[in-house]
Amino acid sequence: MGCSSVCAPRYAQAVEVRPEFEVASVKPAPPPGDNRIRVMMGGGPGTPDPGRVNFEFVNLRMVLARAYGVKSYQISGPGMLDSERFNITAKVPVGTSKEQFLVMLQNLVADRFKMTLHREKKELPAYALVVGKSGVKMKVAAEEEPVKDGGAPAPAMPPGRMPMGKDGFPDMPRGMGRGGMSVMMMPGRMRMMGDGTTMAGLCETLAQQLDRAVVDTTELTGKYDFALTFEPEQNRMMRGMPAGMGRGGSDGPPQNAPEVEAAPNLFTAVQEQLGLKLEPRKSLVELLVIDHLEKTPVEN
Repeated sequence: MGCSSVCAPRYAQAVEVRPEFEVASVKPAPPPGDNRIRVMMGGGPGTPDPGRVNFEFVNLRMVLARAYGVKSYQISGPGMLDSERFNITAKVPVGTSKEQFLVMLQNLVADRFKMTLHREKKELPAYALVVGKSGVKMKVAAEEEPVKDGGAPAPAMPPGRMPMGKDGFPDMPRGMGRGGMSVMMMPGRMRMMGDGTTMAGLCETLAQQLDRAVVDTTELTGKYDFALTFEPEQNRMMRGMPAGMGRGGSDGPPQNAPEVEAAPNLFTAVQEQLGLKLEPRKSLVELLVIDHLEKTPVEN
């Protein structure tokens, strides 16, 4: 008896598994107490804690920017992207790649906040970062060994109130912002600390302050250490926040803080303190447009 096509052996069809965290918790962050705010986005592949995610007092704009690999100004949506703060913890499956981790973050926000979005391109005002006439005033950073999974983490924030410098800012321990930027805010002033920072990293941080694209045209390929002190462009960021907010947190207003001169605006500070310049340009920007987002996350 011949065998027709219906007798052909059947093979199991591969099913694509949706990248998800093993366990995840998304909760509204409680109001900060004791005049202290701690904002942190730690953990995940490529960090000293690859198996665990710990985000504290973050808003959804910060989470989406990391999840989709975009800048904060590339995200368009409701006001709750900035106003609502959350604590997020999650367990990352063993062997998860960086790419899979980002998709997990995307899926987490989509599931818990019923988020839908689309992409579109639009020409927007921007800035080009160029080398000023006086030349670069930043210090070339010393080379450091890259941090591997499970390696030694950056120095922890010391307990208690940090000692204050003559300029009215806390003296940050060396290495707190290793490989990137740390930001401190005081009444009417802000300081960006670069510790082995690339121009791409500087442009990203400047873009967050200016709320528009900053394109690197300096042709500087090295990493730099610097301190940039200025008056914030968006003073609304200061409203209702205790002084001393920085990456990893800081105590409230210092007692007997020394009087200091008023800080220059960001454009003047970049030119005088870094030897760079911000020039107005136009740039075609890809936007992530949030079509729907629930204010309250689905229960864990």
